[in-house]
Amino acid sequence: MALRRRESRLKLTRQNILAVNQLYPNLAKQDIESLRQLTKDFRLAVAAGELLYFGGAWYITHAGLLRIAHRNHCSGIITAIQESFCDPVLGRWVFKATVYTSTTSRPFVGFGDAEPSNVSLVVRGAEMRVAETRAVNRALRKAYGIGICSIEEIGSDGRSAEPAKSAKKIPSQSVHRNGWKAEPKLRDRLCQLIRQHQLDPVLVKSYAIDFCGTKTLKDANREQVEKFVNHLADWATKDKNALLCQLNSYLQPTEGAA
Repeated sequence: MALRRRESRLKLTRQNILAVNQLYPNLAKQDIESLRQLTKDFRLAVAAGELLYFGGAWYITHAGLLRIAHRNHCSGIITAIQESFCDPVLGRWVFKATVYTSTTSRPFVGFGDAEPSNVSLVVRGAEMRVAETRAVNRALRKAYGIGICSIEEIGSDGRSAEPAKSAKKIPSQSVHRNGWKAEPKLRDRLCQLIRQHQLDPVLVKSYAIDFCGTKTLKDANREQVEKFVNHLADWATKDKNALLCQLNSYLQPTEGAA
């Protein structure tokens, strides 16, 4: 039995190194050695997305943590929203997760928070689910003594949603879920304006398309977007009511209205 387990680990290690050579070429020797140790400790597969290399470090994923929990016959995971710390208007959510490794074990607790400023743009709007996932990940890491951080726990700068696809070459521009490309600082400034003045992001997007004179935001260049952001900031400061009237003009008419 011990020999079979050892052969299984060696096979998985070879598979992981092969996957790494394809996904992350020219990886440093120490990172390969770290992968060998992680494979030995946790028996997770790179090809299955259970371990990811990003920003010079290895991360475990939610899928990897669930694999470990299932392998160790986790008894249960309970999550609960922490309403007193949440603000739905601002998209801020906090969850508490409790993991029971067995029916008689003591609970392992983890908390997770998420808001537009600390999540990847590709999951913007799903902050509640991100917060719950982060809480579960932290509780699982405590329960099973996993010292490496999970990829879902890192903030917006980490582009945590798709690190594997960007591993070979991290682009200088980030892509919004609506297809709009913008420099991170410019994008963050726009998000901050929307939160600060409590603007409707959908209406802001419609106004931006009209302002830039393009069919979609992805067709707008950086100069056009920068002009729009500056315009929006100036108008929100000088005459917010007029800005709100302008944004409301992009509201879709109610079905059945005269």
